[in-house]
Amino acid sequence: MEVLDSGIGRLFHVPDPDRHRAYIRQNKQRALVEKVMTEQEAVSKFVSDGDYLCFDCNMVMRGPSSLFREIIRQRKKNLAVGGRFTYIIVNLLVGAGCVSHIDVGFIGVGSALTRVLDSGDITVTEWSNSAMTMRQLAGALGIPFIPVRFLGGTGAFQYSAAKLVRDPWTEKEITLLPALNPDISLIHVHQCDVYGNARIFGPSVSPWETAAASKKLIISTEEIIDTEYIRRDPGKTTIPYYLVDAVVEAPFGAHPGEVQGLYNSDQPAVMELMQAGRESTGEGLKQYLEKYVYSITNHQEYLEQRIGLKRLLELKKEAKIKEGYYL
Repeated sequence: MEVLDSGIGRLFHVPDPDRHRAYIRQNKQRALVEKVMTEQEAVSKFVSDGDYLCFDCNMVMRGPSSLFREIIRQRKKNLAVGGRFTYIIVNLLVGAGCVSHIDVGFIGVGSALTRVLDSGDITVTEWSNSAMTMRQLAGALGIPFIPVRFLGGTGAFQYSAAKLVRDPWTEKEITLLPALNPDISLIHVHQCDVYGNARIFGPSVSPWETAAASKKLIISTEEIIDTEYIRRDPGKTTIPYYLVDAVVEAPFGAHPGEVQGLYNSDQPAVMELMQAGRESTGEGLKQYLEKYVYSITNHQEYLEQRIGLKRLLELKKEAKIKEGYYL
């Protein structure tokens, strides 16, 4: 296959489908084993310094916010992050000193990101949101790359690690994206059983692709339901248990974001986070991290001591919940 052009970006995670398949075969089991653990246990056990980390959705809509706060609390280091659809999470991780590399789909630039980009302390490779999703799809399918009819000829292509090739059948140009198999991924869901069968209702980005492409997967869930409910209607299962390594029960785990059908996003809290990230000296982000992450021990304390039951109930009321609405 003739390579016509290549992006100049660094490829942080070289695709190796056979190696990934061997890892899955050795480490993932099909037995129904209970996987419920605390957020501290899950992050400590499955998130390692230097991992490539991905996530589904963002800190405004069904993002795994409680797990990200725990990663920061445990001071994980040198993470490579697949950043899509939001700068909030990436900026928070960068400000906390957790990140060394970023694959950029779309992220706005906050003060923490601006400083490290200017200093060169963090390496960035550009893609697009859809390109990052297609890379995960390739990883989930077990193929080393995937052809797409976009990205080529753009500025994003120039700073990506994609390649422009000549299609051997049509002789036309087409872009190839390298597969992505993250070391660890985080997904927040509406419901999950103790084995990891997870349900998501409403809008999503790429939960199945993210889960199926990853070596390790932590699910945080609004509630743990009995497996009998899963078996009664298996078509509602978004992520099957055998892809999951840990299940963390985390009501309001997406706060300050929303979970459709359960609670609205907490707009004042979102704005507080965004403003902290944009403050030019970095002091605002330090104060935010101290208040909402370092000074408390877990997600439960975050809800009780920093948000409060009254506010949480208001967010549920604003979502106009009807019992069993999403079931």
